[in-house]
Amino acid sequence: MIYSLVDVESFLKATTSINDFFLDQFGWLFSLGTLLMLLSCVVILFHPISKRRIGGENAKPFLSKWRWFSIVICTTIATGIIFWGTAEPIYHLNAPPSFSGTEAGTAAAGEYALSVMFLHWTFTPYAIYSIPAIMFALAFYNEKRSFSLKSTLYPFIPAGKLKWLGIGIDSICLYALVAGMAASLGAGILTLSGGIKNIFGLESNFILLLITITIVGAFVLSAISGLMKGIRILSDINIRIFILLALFIFVFGPTGSVLIQAFNSLLLYLKHLPEFSLVSVLYPENPWPKSWTSFNWANWLAWAPITALFLGRLSYGYTVKQFMIVNWILPSLFGMIWMSIFSGTVIDMQLNQGIDLNSLLKNLGPESIVYRMFETLPWKGIIAVVFLFTAFLSYVTAADSNTEAMGGISSTGISPETPSPPKFIKVIWGLTIGAVSFIMISLAGVDGVKMLSNLGGLPALVLIIAINIGLIKVLFFKKKPKADQA
Repeated sequence: MIYSLVDVESFLKATTSINDFFLDQFGWLFSLGTLLMLLSCVVILFHPISKRRIGGENAKPFLSKWRWFSIVICTTIATGIIFWGTAEPIYHLNAPPSFSGTEAGTAAAGEYALSVMFLHWTFTPYAIYSIPAIMFALAFYNEKRSFSLKSTLYPFIPAGKLKWLGIGIDSICLYALVAGMAASLGAGILTLSGGIKNIFGLESNFILLLITITIVGAFVLSAISGLMKGIRILSDINIRIFILLALFIFVFGPTGSVLIQAFNSLLLYLKHLPEFSLVSVLYPENPWPKSWTSFNWANWLAWAPITALFLGRLSYGYTVKQFMIVNWILPSLFGMIWMSIFSGTVIDMQLNQGIDLNSLLKNLGPESIVYRMFETLPWKGIIAVVFLFTAFLSYVTAADSNTEAMGGISSTGISPETPSPPKFIKVIWGLTIGAVSFIMISLAGVDGVKMLSNLGGLPALVLIIAINIGLIKVLFFKKKPKADQA
């Protein structure tokens, strides 16, 4: 952040060079590592460990399944599907990779674009979250390990050993998440400022500052109110609005086209999933995997370790199989439905309605696409305002939960009995994220923040691969614990 203040141009050049080096040299590792996580999630569902209860056979959940699911969705999605759900497919539609065999701007390119959205926003990214989260849940509740990312490596590290390693891992992942949350907040600020400009015609740096202060203030207040108040209430409201908004667009948008595209793209995604998963290995010289798939995996990975602490904490009292259903399968299906509706609608607008979203994307930015979509729907003004509120709420709920986890690993004495960190630590982290995001958006732009967050993706990838190997050891090379009764 200080570097960006002193010399913005030099900062962006250095960050871009490091980011490009990581993605060029380690794209193959991103592909192989995330494929390992995806396959491991499938194995867990059918392994005897799936019957094990998190917290022990007498553990009782403190969240209902609906509350649990709503918090998981709102914690992991943030502003991602709102910001990119309508913008990203337009990029892929008009500039598909050369190895896709599709011509830009055609129906085939549209189906390919939607299949890529399924790749980037469903089962693989949620596997990235689920692997460290389930290992932390078992370590924290069943193995009685500390509230630290080092605990996820419990198959290799004896209890109480290598404290320096835990401090190092936590510190690196805290940096990655601050940058990742700043990038996400930057996308949220752009989405909200784009909506305010679209609806009210207002645009200025003061508006950006006001949006930042409002979002940060809201998620800090929610975080200090505790898990069972702020996060639970906000996520419940948020998920209901998500569902209603998606249903409205599905009913009043190009329903038939959306259904056909979704079906064809799903078949394409399933047919080519192995190729999609290994795209950086199969096409190492092609710039598209680096620009999109590896770039996306780096962003998801930067969030995953700290977010895993929070997701693991929620799972007390449920079985491992229930954990995988709520944290992997259901969010992936939700993402698939969301992308089918939102991405499918804008693809139809570009292909069949004669609306040049590609030019809009180039001239006004990605945040403009979703508001142009609303102009094709009834009650466009009301829907735009609802969407604006949803964008605000979605970041607040995600930041709320991650601030809770960040405060936890910055504190001592966190245990299942006293799971929440001191309020002042949450406030400090909230203010830090807000300051980093506003300064970077104002001076370096959202691309600078995104690249900064990506730099945390490689160390997070190495950590989660190690966690995944530890999981394999638990599944196949250790004496299996007696399955608790579900």
